[in-house]
Amino acid sequence: MERAFSLPQRRRRKRCCQSSTRRRGIEDILIVSGHGKRAIEDHFDSAPTLEAELRKKKKFDLLAKIEETADIRIHYIRQRYMRGLGDAILCAKAFMGDEPFAVLLGDDVVYNPDNPALRQLIDVYENRGGSVLGCQEVAMSQVSSYGIVEGEQLDGRLMRVMDMVEKPLTEEAPSRLAVLGRYIISPKIFELLEHTAPGKGGEVQLTDALKVLAKEEAVYAYAFEGLRYDLGDKLGFLKATVEFALRRKDIGEHFRRYLRNMVETF
Repeated sequence: MERAFSLPQRRRRKRCCQSSTRRRGIEDILIVSGHGKRAIEDHFDSAPTLEAELRKKKKFDLLAKIEETADIRIHYIRQRYMRGLGDAILCAKAFMGDEPFAVLLGDDVVYNPDNPALRQLIDVYENRGGSVLGCQEVAMSQVSSYGIVEGEQLDGRLMRVMDMVEKPLTEEAPSRLAVLGRYIISPKIFELLEHTAPGKGGEVQLTDALKVLAKEEAVYAYAFEGLRYDLGDKLGFLKATVEFALRRKDIGEHFRRYLRNMVETF
């Protein structure tokens, strides 16, 4: 699983760039990946042969998209052993230094074209300080699949975290508020992760370190607005593929007609 770590813009020099990622407050991205994932690096790299061909055919709109993607400041590091999310974040310590940072899990995609989930968390961080966990309520039958938050309600969407339970039994869940793949985290987390013992399966759990962090400084849970897709689930992956395709201006209507025909056929 890939983990993307992105720096909020708060204490860094602003840069003028057309990249939507940077417009949302991000300047640098670090992707922590495992072995055999070179396709990710290649995707964001320049493609001289393709660029030359598009330039020759005067397909400047496609050329601009490729050049914009290659211009994003992306860095890479390997997680040598699959020891959990906490260990993956610890791999980023030297890159992050003493800056707060964002974490985006690659198997969670959130659709909110007007106010992206990460932008919502950055807003909370800029107003409140402290770490911010992106959350949404899940069905009680699903709480055993997530880290569940317990805390003090501050307003309709914001909670001060007092405790967290990783994948609790239904009867032991303190709430239905689940952490869903978006975080703004204080650099204090690195020190805590270094002293977090591996849990089940030999994995270093981020939840364990966040529980300690919440006792030492402010940690908030924010119920972000947006439609979330779980790409780690087969049905979730299919839903995301279909629904994002339907939203595209270039192929959406054609794809909609195709789906209607397919449904009638089957």
